[in-house]
Amino acid sequence: MRKGFSLLELMIVIIILGLLSALVIPNLIGKGEEAKRKLVCVQMKTIMQTLDMFKADQGSYPTTEEGLKALITNPDPQKYKNYPKDGYFNEGKLPKDSWKNDFIYVYNENRPDIISLGADGKEGGQNEAADIKYSQCQQ
Repeated sequence: MRKGFSLLELMIVIIILGLLSALVIPNLIGKGEEAKRKLVCVQMKTIMQTLDMFKADQGSYPTTEEGLKALITNPDPQKYKNYPKDGYFNEGKLPKDSWKNDFIYVYNENRPDIISLGADGKEGGQNEAADIKYSQCQQ
């Protein structure tokens, strides 16, 4: 009766595991950053829906100067008379992007845009460090 594996059997198992990892690992590398970028687009969509609610209640989007903080506290009680008592976000906090940075809000004449500075937290960048704009997430 045999009580264990032979050296040859162990070597075959190790070789099979090595081949499997050589095939699988390259496909997984980089997926974490891709998932973070997709999550940022989902978060931006939620913020944009909240901004649309703000516009429906107040008649206009917040200005660039008022920013996303206008969704937490009323920036101008004279201008925004229908502002909800508790603001538009629960717990009075704005969401942060996947890299724990604040979103940037820019209001152009037609429609607001939301920007995440990406993995590097700096304006510009390429690949994983590239800025992410809500307008680009919609494409």
